[in-house]
Amino acid sequence: MNHRATPESQGKPFLTKIGAVLRFLPILVFLGLLDASVGKPKISLGIDYLTETEFKVLSGKKVGLLTHPAGKNRWGQSTVEVLFASPQVDLVALFGPEHGIYGDEKAAVLVDDKIDRKTGLPVYSLYGKYRKPIPKMLAGLDALVIDLQDVGVRCYTYVSCMRLVMEACFEGGVEVVVLDRPNPLGGMKLAGPMMDEECMSYVGAFQMPFVHGMTIAEIALWSKKTPGVLKVSEAVRRRGKLVIVPMKGWNRLMTWPQTGLAWHPTSPNIPTLDSVAGYPMTGLGAQMGKFKHGIGTAHPFRFLTFEGVDPSELKAELDSIGLAGLSFQLKTLTNSNGIETTGVYIVISDWKAWRPTDLAFHMMRLSAKWEQPSPFTQAKESEITLFNKHVGSVDWWNQLSAEGSAVGLDSFFGKWDRECQNFRSLVSSFLLY
Repeated sequence: MNHRATPESQGKPFLTKIGAVLRFLPILVFLGLLDASVGKPKISLGIDYLTETEFKVLSGKKVGLLTHPAGKNRWGQSTVEVLFASPQVDLVALFGPEHGIYGDEKAAVLVDDKIDRKTGLPVYSLYGKYRKPIPKMLAGLDALVIDLQDVGVRCYTYVSCMRLVMEACFEGGVEVVVLDRPNPLGGMKLAGPMMDEECMSYVGAFQMPFVHGMTIAEIALWSKKTPGVLKVSEAVRRRGKLVIVPMKGWNRLMTWPQTGLAWHPTSPNIPTLDSVAGYPMTGLGAQMGKFKHGIGTAHPFRFLTFEGVDPSELKAELDSIGLAGLSFQLKTLTNSNGIETTGVYIVISDWKAWRPTDLAFHMMRLSAKWEQPSPFTQAKESEITLFNKHVGSVDWWNQLSAEGSAVGLDSFFGKWDRECQNFRSLVSSFLLY
């Protein structure tokens, strides 16, 4: 098994696709001029290193690609275009996660297989009839490349998609090649509860903290090397082939702006870095009850309102908590229906002091305080199940539903901090940077 890209023999040109490749030539010429026209990004992504090494790990192989709109190289060209335009790569199939390869599918909406309008290649949906590739999809492939930009949060489904793809490929004898990308929350932030095994699902495919502090390739390497992380037999896990194509220049202390890279939306409600940081702060807190967290406004996951509570009262309550690294501002925004709404915008005033998930659990406490009867005592079984799949901790649900606004947050925060430290120790040998 190789963890990093290694030289192999040169592949012969894939001449049958030359007509389609010509459509990409203006893009390639433009990209070649970028060094003279704009400042360079400060790191190289996995796709950039793959290009730099002349795609040698893919030489002579029939290749599939799992990617999405944020799967771009450091200059903003899509990985689909990069691989398809290269005469050294025989790209024969595409695979799309939730939201599809172009990101134009809504959350939790099933996506059908189709033919890619740009390349003419088949696109197999891994968020439709199947979430794990079936043998027919992998037939004829020697390698499947994964290039997905994660957001560093356990319930974001791209890492779940990767796990199922790894399992299917290892079972089918197809090599997995993971192109690494930065964790936009950095490599040092770990926060929130661990995932209880009984709560595992497609929004919780790994037993890790809610904010996990790993890159997608590090998760892949941990999965390959550790018994029980992938749901395959020991023989299949050991036999499976994994290649990691790393980044160059990234380190764990880097925030996304320090990389010099543009942010490309990873899904419709994560259009900006603003929303990336908001996702672990408010996503769990608005799952149940009357909190809204800005979906449909210019600041998804960063703009809070609570039905029946004046925004000034909400701000005062949030201010009184004294959350490290956060401050709050009243703002009036226009939502997607053209309606003006006043609420509370969340400001990260100190990145180092900021604790990514604390606010979400305070939101749950406030929901139990302001909404009577508490939504956590009135929930249907299906709602409880979905809640626990996202949060990951049955113990938290039991305490919250029993104690409401009196729930002891500090004891949970302390417990989860210790679990995060233990997890970091557990995976430390798989961290690449």
